[in-house]
Amino acid sequence: MSTLEEKVLHSETLLAALADRIDPARVRVAWTGGKDSTVVLFIWKTLVEHAGNGPVRAINLDTGCKFPEVLAFRDQLAEAWGVDLHVARPAVSLDGYPLARDPLVCCRELKVEPLKKAVRETGTDFLLTGIRRDEHPDRLTRKEMEKRSDPAHTLVNPLLDWTETDVWAFHARFGLPYCELYDQGYRSLGCRPCTTLPDVQGGERSGRAGGKEAVLSALTNLGYF
Repeated sequence: MSTLEEKVLHSETLLAALADRIDPARVRVAWTGGKDSTVVLFIWKTLVEHAGNGPVRAINLDTGCKFPEVLAFRDQLAEAWGVDLHVARPAVSLDGYPLARDPLVCCRELKVEPLKKAVRETGTDFLLTGIRRDEHPDRLTRKEMEKRSDPAHTLVNPLLDWTETDVWAFHARFGLPYCELYDQGYRSLGCRPCTTLPDVQGGERSGRAGGKEAVLSALTNLGYF
């Protein structure tokens, strides 16, 4: 079992190698406003700014049904950190939209399609995520570098071997800000219709709607991270 220091070094080495060979303008962080992708944003920001290649760039998915606390945190931190933030929004109207009725259709229209459009519009060739293997069984076999098509880009997953405890320990070590919902007991933040407080005896994502969790693999195949 690797220590947190070893995991941090590995993640930094992976991202530093990317920063050395790729124009940072072609790289964006898939920043959800959650604890994990904020760690990735911080590490990438540190690397590109140290090399004089800022600002750090990010894509955020605003489905129209996110927690207002998440959106407020996103906007405050983006301003404080000078993030070049592209906010991706769905093309469909939410007026009367059957939110979460069919998780696969809902997530495809509100998340997958806007994400693909954002990758195209921003010219992103490398998209950095904060996903971890221990979050969900469908992420156990994920790779650090994953080639994607439609549009062509590479997904980079530098935190795959981190744990939830690792993420919070990193936050504490560097004094990273986080959304206030975590202090209210939330452990994983999604859209409001599909996110509740987790079960006391449940896992990190036990507050996520079961229907959405069941189709995570399909969503990944469609282009979600």
